[in-house]
Amino acid sequence: MNMTEKILARASGKDEVSPGEIIEANIDLALTHDGTSPPTINTFRKIADHVWDNEKIIIVFDHNMPANNIGSAEFQRVTREFAKEHGIKNIFTHGEGICHQVLPEKGFIKPGKVVVGADSHTCTYGAFGAFATGMGATDMAAVFATGKTWFMVPEAYRIVVNGNLGHYVTAKDVILNIISKIGSFGATYKSLEFHGETIDSMGVAGRMTICNMAIECGAKNGIMEPNRATMEYLKERNVGSFDVVVSDKDSQYEKEYLFDVSDMEPQVACPHNVDNVKPISKVEGTKIDQAFIGSCTNGRLEDLKLAAEVMEGSKIHEDVRLIVIPASREIYREAMHQGIIDTFIDAGAMVCNPGCGPCLGAHMGVITEGEVCISTTNRNFVGRMGDPHSEVYLSNPAVVASSAISGEIKDPRCKHGPKYS
Repeated sequence: MNMTEKILARASGKDEVSPGEIIEANIDLALTHDGTSPPTINTFRKIADHVWDNEKIIIVFDHNMPANNIGSAEFQRVTREFAKEHGIKNIFTHGEGICHQVLPEKGFIKPGKVVVGADSHTCTYGAFGAFATGMGATDMAAVFATGKTWFMVPEAYRIVVNGNLGHYVTAKDVILNIISKIGSFGATYKSLEFHGETIDSMGVAGRMTICNMAIECGAKNGIMEPNRATMEYLKERNVGSFDVVVSDKDSQYEKEYLFDVSDMEPQVACPHNVDNVKPISKVEGTKIDQAFIGSCTNGRLEDLKLAAEVMEGSKIHEDVRLIVIPASREIYREAMHQGIIDTFIDAGAMVCNPGCGPCLGAHMGVITEGEVCISTTNRNFVGRMGDPHSEVYLSNPAVVASSAISGEIKDPRCKHGPKYS
């Protein structure tokens, strides 16, 4: 069996499972946030009067934090009251950051576990060798009540990535390139299992970025065997009591994709689909109005550091708004200590509190008709960040920083602006 099959077999009390099989799995951890908690709560109240385990439910306020309108304030009030009613202590309500960053930081994510979340990017946790997937509020209500849910065991794609990444070419470019080849719906309900020397040598931040975007080609989950960097990360957070699961050498895969990224240039996903990916040389010169660095995809310390390196000593273009949002309070604090936040502020950026921000088009950076934003986020659908007649381009943090300086999409590997004058 492969990793996903082994984890699901354990969770369902079986010796083995196979693709297409329907199983009932025990859940190790369930997540909701301020946007998905109230719908979950409403359904839960119709089917149960107490949660299955108040220590295995985690709630994070991140999507509209602090509340940006009366509706989101009411959502948060309802959720706080529910948590008190059911003794849910793992609720983070004071701007700790984005759920998909906070949970690993706080040591909740462990290899070999089954994690479900009422958010599609729950697949991020596959970077730690967990089976992690998103679900709707109705299914999550059933999990709150029973601690169980059903899955169809997914077929698996084996994704092998080899080669050394060039300067200012990152994990974001790797996954955008993969999505461009597989397609937005090319891996629907599949398990994407990532292998290869590039993946093995990658740090935790990059591995999280790749698994985070597995959903963008329709995958049920993305998953990786923990490497040395992952194990060190877990050790630093005193995470124990887990078993690392690896795929058998004779595991069967529906498809295998091979990628060599040695000569790959930075990639840009163009409007209005994540699989509409082009090398940056094909889109350079596209005028922008806004740039955003952050999100559960690229708001980690390594991302901020990379962008600050590009921006050091420069000013953002007079026609561009640059928004920077660290993915968590821990990251924000460390970025301050390292002088990274100063670099952004000196350049003219707006640095906001940890959270999802403008990624979902609801808060701190909505764009209007005709405007163009280049962003480190994970989606660029029509109207994703505001007006349906706006456009969103997706790229890595170095590209966003370079573009913010230039006023147009710009390859960070090229000399530009006052930094090089």
